[in-house]
Order: sequence, then C-alpha cells, then structure tokens
Amino acid sequence: MMRVSMNSWYFCGTNLPLQMDWETLDSKETFQAALTASHEQLVVVFKHSTRCSISRMALKLTTSQWDLPATVRPLLLDLLNHRDVSQNISEALGIHHESPQMLVIRDGKCIHHANHHHIDPTAVKAYL
Repeated sequence: MMRVSMNSWYFCGTNLPLQMDWETLDSKETFQAALTASHEQLVVVFKHSTRCSISRMALKLTTSQWDLPATVRPLLLDLLNHRDVSQNISEALGIHHESPQMLVIRDGKCIHHANHHHIDPTAVKAYL
C-alpha cells in the first residue's frame, strides 16, 4: 500500500497545496482489501485520468473540500496506468465506468457515486 500526500505530490504539472493523503489504488488486491474494509469504515474511491482537465479540477475540488473524519478511507485510482483495476471495480460494484468518478462504498456496496461536475465531497457526509 502506498499513500500519496497531496501536500507534496507533483500532480499534472501543478504543485497542489492540499491537505489530504490518498491511498494509491493500484491493484485488484488493494481494491478487494478496501471492499473488505468497507464493512468497518466508509471507503471513497476517486477514479482519475491524469490527461483530463475536468478530472484534475474535480480532484482538486475534492481534495480542497475534504472535511471528513480520519475513519473515512480515501483511495485514488490513476485510470491511465490501472485500467484493469477500474474495470474490476465496475464489475464488482455494478457501476458504469466514468472519468472522473467518485464512489462511496459501505458494506461492500456502492451507496453513492458521482461523475464529472457532479462530484461533491461534501455529499459524502450524508453517509457517515
């Protein structure tokens, strides 16, 4: 498991001064572990394309507005490098793939999802 601090991560040509740590979602095993963990804690998956300006904007918004307890587990999926993981997520949760996309997972099921300009990290609070 690798954690990505948005304080120091050089992201798409921009140093983002953000205060959030994302867990890197880079394998099917990491996703399965997150599904298992979702029975104990809320899991948020952000599916991100590093080539997409809308995705970059949605990630920046999500990170800057993240005001959730440390018990929420945020995972960041780089779609360009891990398309197979994205496909696995879509199949496991029955959610059509979008990019960018935010999925909120509890008890092994997606209980909220949003994409593009509809991504709002404050909406996650309703599921705490």
